[in-house]
Amino acid sequence: MAFSHIRFVDKDKDKALFFATLRKRVDSYFKENKISKHYNTTMVVKTVVFLSAYILPFVAILVFNPSFSIALALWAVMGFSLSGIGMSIMHDANHGAYSSNHKTNYWLGHTLNLVGGSVFNWKLQHNVMHHTYTNILDYDDDIADKLILKFNPHTKVKWYHKLQVVYAFLFYGILTLYWSVLKDFIQFNKYTKQGVNTSTKEQNRVIWFKLFLSKVFYWAVMFALPVFVFHIPFLQILWGYLLMQFISGVVLTVVFQLAHTVEGTSHPLPNVDYTIENNWAVHQMNTTVNFSRKSKWISWYVGGLNFQVEHHLFPTICHVHYPAVSEIVKATAEEFGVPYLENPTFWTALKSHVRAIVSFGKMPDLNEAIG
Repeated sequence: MAFSHIRFVDKDKDKALFFATLRKRVDSYFKENKISKHYNTTMVVKTVVFLSAYILPFVAILVFNPSFSIALALWAVMGFSLSGIGMSIMHDANHGAYSSNHKTNYWLGHTLNLVGGSVFNWKLQHNVMHHTYTNILDYDDDIADKLILKFNPHTKVKWYHKLQVVYAFLFYGILTLYWSVLKDFIQFNKYTKQGVNTSTKEQNRVIWFKLFLSKVFYWAVMFALPVFVFHIPFLQILWGYLLMQFISGVVLTVVFQLAHTVEGTSHPLPNVDYTIENNWAVHQMNTTVNFSRKSKWISWYVGGLNFQVEHHLFPTICHVHYPAVSEIVKATAEEFGVPYLENPTFWTALKSHVRAIVSFGKMPDLNEAIG
């Protein structure tokens, strides 16, 4: 599919007024309280905690070469910490939300390399395609069908999709593993062919070379260093690494899916003129769901990704401010009659996600029905 920009067009002036009013109110909140839209002490502490909880266990494995069971426990800690880095530090930084300083965002954004991922590809997939074209088939790569997983009601139903609720979470666990091995190379080639990547051929050669070097460095640290320098058995490192990636993959995928692949979200299709007949901000409200807004612990760990409504409307605001901003968004949405979708707890959101993927696996092929 060649990439064609979709327009959001809506003749309803009230819907346009909704977002204009909301932006003014959110801006006023920060001005009146004399606070920055970027990081605060809480964010700095969280950054130190997550990075330490990822790096120090690995150092302990290398230096002390503990028993296999203790090593696995340390790898597990790294898995949960890796998820936290991705959801909190890397995510905010690559949105330009962590700091007003470009260099700070640049370096913290590259904590994505700790997963073995590419910042360049991530920004195209997430910032450009997902945030602009949320839940739109062939445009939002974040919620595109993956291998034998179906996340969109408009894609073809296969016989095995009826069973996806059984195997889905197992496949969620290979997300970051696939990311560290193949995803970036496949994605780079795909986005270049589609035209999503608008860099020149010379620029792309440099980008690809940097991508290749980052992978070599990542795998050297993860495997060559412990095996050849610290003489730790390869299989011990492999099993630990796989455990870390499985934990991280499940956490990251589940948290993300709870915002978009749950009951109540819409998956609109553009018309023949590549137009979505809706206001962009209202489109975000229709395709995005919050969960556990009142849970301080979940909000701390998932980096505000339980406040996806606020994040999609204001991606350049650091997530530590979303609890306060959410009250403004919800009140303004109610005032303008715009839906504010949320699940009160993590468990209600998880159940809704399970029901959604079950229904996607059972529903008729909508493309055939339309034809």
